[in-house]
Amino acid sequence: VDDDKRILGVDPEEEKFMLEKAAGFFCKPEIKLTINVIHHKKVNFLEVLVPEGKDKPYYAKDESGKWWVHIRVKDQSLLASKVVVDVLKRQHSDDNSAVPFTSKEKALLEYLSENDRITLKEYCKMLNISARRATRIMVNLVIIGAIRLHSTEKTDYYTLS
Repeated sequence: VDDDKRILGVDPEEEKFMLEKAAGFFCKPEIKLTINVIHHKKVNFLEVLVPEGKDKPYYAKDESGKWWVHIRVKDQSLLASKVVVDVLKRQHSDDNSAVPFTSKEKALLEYLSENDRITLKEYCKMLNISARRATRIMVNLVIIGAIRLHSTEKTDYYTLS
């Protein structure tokens, strides 16, 4: 599309090459794309299909070489929190062993039965525990389906399932 909002199309071979290179070089594990060339009114378009992967989480390399996980929430791509990344790793691993409930888990479930939601920060403050420990607890409870994780632009929050 040019400045006058006219549709110019693309050079399909060049764009296919760049997309496939990016999916291999800037994504780990590599993402397999299906690319279709669409011809319409003497203009070429690319339709790029990205199937849902089975090797989650997928990382994308930024300009400085750091690897990040992004998630899709409605029409936005958001940077995934540590809890989201840990949940994705655990959901797609063989280690989904049960974890015993302690007073910390019980306190969270009781709180959520009386309140709509809680954030990781609020949970840490409520029980005076570290973010690392709270993260482990939240991940375990999400994995077993006791609580639901909701991601927003600002923060994650948790509700009862």
